[in-house]
Amino acid sequence: MKRSQINALIRDSKAFFDRMHFRLPPWATWRPAQWKGKGEAAREIVEAMLGWDLTDFGSGDFARRGLILFTIRNGVAGKTPKTYAEKVMIVGEKQETPMHFHWQKMEDIINRGGGNLAIELYASTPDEALSREPFGVSVDGIVRRLKPGATVVLTPGESICLTPRLYHRFYGEPGKGTVLVGEVSMVNDDSKDNRFHEPVGRFPAIEEDEEPRHLLATDYRRYL
Repeated sequence: MKRSQINALIRDSKAFFDRMHFRLPPWATWRPAQWKGKGEAAREIVEAMLGWDLTDFGSGDFARRGLILFTIRNGVAGKTPKTYAEKVMIVGEKQETPMHFHWQKMEDIINRGGGNLAIELYASTPDEALSREPFGVSVDGIVRRLKPGATVVLTPGESICLTPRLYHRFYGEPGKGTVLVGEVSMVNDDSKDNRFHEPVGRFPAIEEDEEPRHLLATDYRRYL
């Protein structure tokens, strides 16, 4: 992805958060120069990879297959006492996050507002294939029994609990608008705890065609 595209996506995301009356921490708007000298004070942000994160999953087509996120809080397994994480995400209509599960993380995915979020689900087999067996999930505390490949549609205010090794693929339901999605989970480690059903790139290679307006979590080590 080009840095100019990333800068534009973050600019548009900030505007969307404002329209949805969702506020990010003050450092979300820092320019790279404002991070200088804050490496030690901001150690938690850097080590837990808080902040801006986006990917096109190697597709080259962010609008079709991509995701932009902001990690608000997180711990580091085995290093920090914090055992939980929170993210906010923006999902466009028909914009896919591909099928994957997490070996360790349990998470609640919450529709915070906007359109509807469609989530396609499968249990997994011991060898990490898609299971053909029915399974149960909790939607706002109510268990639903689902067939493999079933799609749960979350309207604003609804949430689903995704347990470890439960495959899920999600996208914004067509015709319903962009979705503000929340995630509350156990500690998150996107470098080690994602099992995609088909190999994809979790973090994008960046073509630096202009200077970053805001740093991604993957930029911290280089710029700080």
